[in-house]
This record gives sequence, structure tokens and C-alpha cells, in this order.
Amino acid sequence: MPTPEEPPATGSYPAHWEADVVLRDGGTARIRPITPDDAGRLVSFYEQVSDESKYYRFFAPYPRLSDRDVRRFTHHDYVDRVGLAATIGDEFIATVRYDRVDAHGRPAAEPADEAEVAFLVRDDQQGRGVASALLEHIGAVARERGIRRFAAEVLPANSKMIKVFTDAGYAQQRSFEDGSVHLTLDLEPTERSLAVLRAREQRAEARSVARLLAPGCVAVVGASRTPGGPGRAVLESLRTGGFTGAVYGVNRALPQGRTDLAGVPAYRSVGEIPEQVDLAVIAVPAAQAGPVVTDCGEAGVRGVVVFSNGFGRAEQRELVRLARSYGMRLVGPDALGLINTGRDVRLNATPSLRMPARGRTGVFTQSGAIGIALLDGLDRRGIGPSSFVSAGNRADVSGNDLLQHWDEDPETDVVLMYLESIGNPRKFTRLARRTAARKPVVVVKGARQRGSAPPTGHAAPASRTPDATVSALLRQAGVLMVDSFTELLDTGFLLAGQPVPAGPRVAVVGNTEALGLLTYDACLTDGLRPHPVVALPASAAPDDLRAAVRTALDDPDTDAVLVTLIPWVPEAVPEALPEALSGPGTPPGPGGAHGGRTEALAVALQDAARDGAEAGKPVAVVHLALEGLEEALATRGLPSYPAPERASRALAEAVRYSRWRARAAAPGKVPDHLTDEADTARAAGLLAGAVPVTPGRSRGLDAEETAQLLGCYGIHVQPALPAPDADAAARAARTLGYPVALKTSAPHLRHRADLGGVRLDIAGEAGLRRAFGELTDALGAPQELRPVVQSMAPRGVGTVIRGTLDPAIGAVLSFGLAGTPSELLGDTAHRLVPVTDTEAAELVRSIRSAPLLFGWRGAEPSDTAALEDVLLRVSLLLDSHPEIVAVELDPVVVAPRGATVLGASVRVAEPERLPDPGARRLPAY
Repeated sequence: MPTPEEPPATGSYPAHWEADVVLRDGGTARIRPITPDDAGRLVSFYEQVSDESKYYRFFAPYPRLSDRDVRRFTHHDYVDRVGLAATIGDEFIATVRYDRVDAHGRPAAEPADEAEVAFLVRDDQQGRGVASALLEHIGAVARERGIRRFAAEVLPANSKMIKVFTDAGYAQQRSFEDGSVHLTLDLEPTERSLAVLRAREQRAEARSVARLLAPGCVAVVGASRTPGGPGRAVLESLRTGGFTGAVYGVNRALPQGRTDLAGVPAYRSVGEIPEQVDLAVIAVPAAQAGPVVTDCGEAGVRGVVVFSNGFGRAEQRELVRLARSYGMRLVGPDALGLINTGRDVRLNATPSLRMPARGRTGVFTQSGAIGIALLDGLDRRGIGPSSFVSAGNRADVSGNDLLQHWDEDPETDVVLMYLESIGNPRKFTRLARRTAARKPVVVVKGARQRGSAPPTGHAAPASRTPDATVSALLRQAGVLMVDSFTELLDTGFLLAGQPVPAGPRVAVVGNTEALGLLTYDACLTDGLRPHPVVALPASAAPDDLRAAVRTALDDPDTDAVLVTLIPWVPEAVPEALPEALSGPGTPPGPGGAHGGRTEALAVALQDAARDGAEAGKPVAVVHLALEGLEEALATRGLPSYPAPERASRALAEAVRYSRWRARAAAPGKVPDHLTDEADTARAAGLLAGAVPVTPGRSRGLDAEETAQLLGCYGIHVQPALPAPDADAAARAARTLGYPVALKTSAPHLRHRADLGGVRLDIAGEAGLRRAFGELTDALGAPQELRPVVQSMAPRGVGTVIRGTLDPAIGAVLSFGLAGTPSELLGDTAHRLVPVTDTEAAELVRSIRSAPLLFGWRGAEPSDTAALEDVLLRVSLLLDSHPEIVAVELDPVVVAPRGATVLGASVRVAEPERLPDPGARRLPAY
């Protein structure tokens, strides 16, 4: 590969190119620019590379690097010549470099858009996906520096490197020249290259979690010599839970050499353990955690769980940096631990001595207390976890990583999550959407109210978007966002044991009309469509209930069945009253007759529910004062609830999930004609001269700039002419033509129709002058009101369309009706940009006041197709220009034919630097 004789001067160090990545086997590596200080590391790295790999890199024997070589490969200008290294600990494991070249393949004397690229990977690190990760990042660097193509010369025998290039998904050309394979890669990300990246990311991050959940050897650091303390408790949990791997205790106060703790071998440090440790559980004071992590890293441990708490933000970042530098993932700090109920693992790395029953529910929580309550609640309902992770401050391993794991985990059917913060909402939304397409994801989030905040240590990007909006966006991604811990368990209970209903039609069947009617009302409140209650006598036998439920399930107009039950009341009431009041769980005498009947009822309902499962129709039970029935049903996987509202809410969430999954199967598209009509280049030119040059500053475009920019995307704003006095108003009206509207444009009066700042349907000059006088007499001088005259739009429904760019989420499109009631009630719908035609239609129909657009009370329906067209154009505008931080169309009047934009504003700013979409990386610590 050609290289210049003398390297150019080194430019300023580009720290934003640094990144942590997860490799194919689940370990981590750090990618960073190479600096002159790396000379020693480079020499050491090169000495560990085989002669064959050196030959593949340089096409000739190249046993050692000369001083001149070392200087050339460590001095870069970070523009025309760039070198990146992948590191673990303080060592290089791979390098990549590019040199900008001209059309003849020679070092470029002036700016060019092509560069030659070459890799070198240490032999013991090959096969881990290091070169693929480096290609992603050197490609992102090249794009930033204006390079559009990579050229590479590869020997035909170097099949591994050829595969790295050809599997990347970039558009490429390939030829055979002078005994080598010549490859040219177009660096513009493609759908295929992004799909390859996402697939690699998923496999790597899922593998990193799998390594944590299925270790072959666990060391507990900080296990005390006497009972008590979290470390000793974890040691006991591992031993008594039946962990199938090896367990070691570690305590630096132990005597030299092997000893025993709680019946397991123990040592003074992890490094003394005579076998490879896969997982270390660290239960030491925060001040000692760093040295322990270092000890683990030097011993080759693959992952750590940190119970320690009390870290400051800086100390926590340093702990994560340290763990990742050794290729380890970190759970915590302030974690409760990990559980894997798989028969081949049986890992209980928590202080809880009770090993949960094996189940098919994945559980993630940040709070240890909530984690304990979740495990207990699932256990009482007869549901066991497939795996459980309590990540505490989730400084490294987060809900995103667990979603990557559970997405394709055959042992997990339902995901339950308690979150106090979302570190990367954009990625979480993407992953949740993918996972929800296969299995339900149920989330409850803490710290949602204004003024509340997640606990210290839960770092998350600053967000301008209210939490309610974030929740709405997650619901669009298929996440079932519930409001309470109880609803999380109730919904998970239903989804874990029953099929997803096809629709909202519910049969209510039971031995009580009163409870049936309460259940009917609860279903209506939660948006379900209950059939009339079918009430059997209170003395109905289990066989009668089984038959009634089966009849309901056979009805093609039924999607689900709720069974309502109260204690049996015998026909001979006076003699049996004391026995009836004692409840069926209290034996009336020897033999426990009611207990037996409860068991028979559970069996009957299980039989009926089995028929429901075959038909894809869930069955759930609402019961009052039936002791023992909940336990009997739980052992059979049949959900039961002590209140109608709890059952109906859980069922309503299941119906929402069913509807989302049906919509996700047909997501729609952005109509081609909108893309074809958009004048993207002209809009970019307008924005180039409008964006403030000062970083962090934003600027509102004036009316003319706004109209021109929106016009590039086919959004036409009704002209509004200034009217500083009555004469100017009359001239403006003559220009526009009567009828006109007169209104104020002062910021403090916008959106305040209640103050009378708008006069409509003015038919002539006399009326206009009169309206002008009334307006200024009532509200103030013209210079304060800034009156404008505007042509009248056809009568219709006023709506508001807003778009905002959030640094943590991305661009968000919002829609609602204009006016105080909608603002007061928060009746606004949101979608992530870009929006498809299907999503635009859903956006219009998802607000509570949507009936006003569809002919409410006999009114003529509005032209919602025209409204959806405007929504799609705003979405395309936001998606195409990251300089736009806010856009508002207010109002957009939707008439029976057409939609008219009467007011618009746009705010722009220098785009924030976002990670390149073509390079995966772990969140910064």
C-alpha cells in the first residue's frame, strides 16, 4: 500500500471518534485515534502479529517496524491520513488507517474524495469481528472528512479480509489487478449496510448479556467469613439454588492459599482462582470497587455485577471505563443481581436465597426493591422468570442490552421492565419495536411527574420532550406502557399464560349478575366491547361454568372471555347459611367439601381455557371471596384478578398490543410524489444562510423566510400583510380581496382567542376600519398589537401541527386541535419522524377530539386526506434538515375540501453532532 515518505503534521485530537463497541463474542473493545504517544504500543502490537498476517498487510516480508515506520504510523493529521486502533486494556489488538489518494492512487496533493484503507488484526483476536467494527468507524471518520470511497488492495489468499469488505453491505466494485483483488467501496450508508450493522449489533450485545446470564464459573468478591452481608448471601444463593457451574468466594482478609467460605473454595483475590472466571459479583465498599474491577480485568473475567453503591457520577464513569477497557460488561452499580432459571444454568446471583420457579418471562428492573417485589408477585401468580436482571444505576448494561438478548431468546415469551430512566430513548424505541413484533414488552416507568427525577447515578441525555410524549412514542413502538406496578404484573400475568386476543369483543360469563355488570362497565371504560352478561345461578356447578365458557368461546363474535365468580350459595339457604358464609376455602367439616369444589372449578376452567388457547382467545377470571381459587388457577397458568377493573385493564392492554401488531405488519410508506416534489437543495440553500454561526444558539425565521422554506416542500402559508394603521389595513385588504380577517400577531396575544384579538369575515372597508378601531381600543396601541390582514380561509376545524427536534429522541411530529381545551387536556398525538402515510392517518385519528374532524353531530366531515398530506410534508421537512429544531403550523384550518395553513413559524440552529448511523457504539459513560 503506498504511503507518503514523511507524515504530515499531527492535527488536534478528535476525541469524538472514541467509542466502545461490543464484539462478536460479547466482549468489548475501545476504538480511538492513534497518537504519537502510541509508538510503544504499536511496536508491541506488531511483534505479536504473525508473519503471515504481516505479509497479507504489506504484500512482502515485513518482520519489524523501523523507527521511520513507527513515526509514519503514529503521526496523523486526522484529515487526509487517519489511523484508528482497537484496544483492550492498554494494548492494541487491531489497527486501521486510511490515506487520501487522487484518481491515480497517489497521495492527494489537493482535496479528493477517495482514500486507500488497510487493516491489521492480531492473530489471537481474529474471528471476533474486530475488523468489521473498525471498518464501520473508519468509514464514519472518512465521511466526516469528505471521503466518499475506500479503495483496498487485498491478496487473493486473504479471504478473511475480503469477507470483511464484501459483507459490510456497502455498494462496491471488485476486480483482479496485478495479482491482487482491488475493491472499491462506496461509503454512503445503504439499507443493506445499516441492516448488516443492526444485525451485528444485536448479535454482539445479545451475546454479551448471554455471557453474563450463563457463566461457567462465578466468583463472589467481598463474601464475608461469617453469615451476613450481600456477598455472603449471594454465595449462599448460588450454592443452594443449584448453580451448575463452579463457585468461588473471594475475600482479601482470608489467609494465603485456598480456604472455604459457606462450603465453597475461596481465595484472597480473583487472580488466585485456578480456573477462568466468567462472572464476578462485587460486594465491597465503593472505594474498593475500582481495584477489584482491575483485578478482574487482569484475570480475564468476562463480566462483573457491582452491588456497591454510593458512587458519585465521576467515580461511576471511571468504573465503567475501567471495566470496558478490559473487555468486560458491567451490571450496576447498586445492582441486585442476575437470575437465570434455565435447567442447564440455575444461576441465582442475588442476595435472595429463594430460587424462582422456571418460567418464560424476562424481567428487567433498575430498582432492587422493585425487583424483589416483582419476583414475589410473579411467584404468587405462578409465573417464573426465564431470566432476571436488576441493573441499579445501569451505568453500562441497560434495558437496551436485555432487549437485544430477549428479542431472539427462545426461553422468553414476555418482557417486563421497570425503568427509572431511559439512557438512549432513540435506540430503546428501535429495539422495542423489533422485539414487540415477536413478543409483548410491558413497561412501567418511575419519575414521570414534573419535578420528579430518577435516582442519582441514572445518567440520561437531556431531553426537551415531556415524559408523557416519550411514553406515547414508546407506545407507537409497540411497548405496553402501564401506569403502576400492579398493572405491570396484571398485564404480564395475562400475556404470559394466554393468547393475544384478536379484537376487543369480550364475553362476560359467571355465576353472578352483579359482578358481571361491574365487569361489563369496567370493560366499557377501558375501550373494550363487552357482550351482554351471561349469569348462571350462584349455585352453578363447575361443569355448568365449563359449558358456558365453551359456548362463549365458540361464538365467532367473541375475542376473549372474562369469567366472574363469587362463593357458591346453596339452594337451601337457611340451613346452609353459616357454611356458605364461611367461604369455599374453609372446610365445613371433615373432608373440606368447598376446597374440593374450588379445585374442581379450577380444573373446569383450565379445560375451557385450553379450548380458548386453541382458538386464540384468552380466558381470565374475576373472583370475589373465593379462597384458594387464585392459587389453584395460578398453578394452571390461568390469570385471575380480585377486581373487575384489574382484569379489564390487563385485557385492554393485550388488545392494544394485538392492534399494534396488526398495524406493524403494514407500516405504510412515504408517498413517492412528496419526495419527488420536494426541493431539498433549495431548502438547504435557504437554511445555510439562516442558521446562527454561534454553537448552541437558535434563531426564528422571519415570515418571508418561513414561507419560502415551507414552500420548498409544498406547504403554502396564507399571506398575512402588516397593518400598522387603518389605512394600511385597507390597502392590504384591497390587495388580498374581501372577505378578510384582522388579527394581532404580537407574541403575548397569540393563541389567546379569548381576548378578542381576531376579527373574521370582514366584508368591506368600512367594517375593516371599524374592526381596527375596536381592536386597538380593547387591546392597546397598534405597535404593541402588530395587526395583520389575511384572506379568509374556508370554514373548517382549526388544528395545530408541530415538529420538534429532541437531542435524546430525534424529530417528533405532533398534532392536535387548535384552542385552549385541547391544550388544557393535553389532547395531542405524537409520532417519530419520518412518518408514513399509515402513521399520518393514525395521528389524525388518535386524539380524543378526532370526531370533530369526521362529521360529529351531523357536521360535514373535514378533508382529512388534505390534513394528512400536510403532516407528511412537515415530516419530510424535519427528516431532511437537522438544522430545523422547531416548526409550528398554527392554525391549519381543515375544511370539507382542502386544508389551509394560516400561521407558521420555524426555528433553526446548528445541528448537534450525532453519532454516525453507520458505526455502532455503546453509550458514553
